[in-house]
Amino acid sequence: MLAILNAMVAVTPAPLSLEHLIVQVEACVRTGGEGCGAVASFLGLVRATHQGRSVRYLEYEAFDALALKAFQQIQQEAGQQWPNSALGIVHRTGRLTVGEASVAIVAATAHRAEAFQVCRYAIERVKQIAPVWKHEFFDDGEAWVEGALTDPFDEAARARALVIACA
Repeated sequence: MLAILNAMVAVTPAPLSLEHLIVQVEACVRTGGEGCGAVASFLGLVRATHQGRSVRYLEYEAFDALALKAFQQIQQEAGQQWPNSALGIVHRTGRLTVGEASVAIVAATAHRAEAFQVCRYAIERVKQIAPVWKHEFFDDGEAWVEGALTDPFDEAARARALVIACA
């Protein structure tokens, strides 16, 4: 089931498209402030190995309504830290094979350094607070990877994500 909060955040079983998200995000900053001078993107892919084990496929599950709220919160936090920025976050659910995209993040700002920072901040916060869980299937078994464990309003966690993004 496709769950959309606004044009730039979604949880979907469909393959991800950076191009569509880029158009949506860039349009938001095109005419505001200094306009759009940079778009940065992050595409998280299913790896072939994890901790030395061969991955066959992954299954992602999400609490859609809360994931969308978390993505919207991340958008708001980014907007406070980087005024005149725009951010899009789309996470895929269901069965994904090696090489398929699980998460797409696009950030648009007036300047390139900020675009990279917003993008990095967003993936760090997704990992911290979004209720998305990963079930990994290997050649020799399976394992659940813990999802977000951080309180979305934990300021120390938010500060850690900011430090990583701006390193």
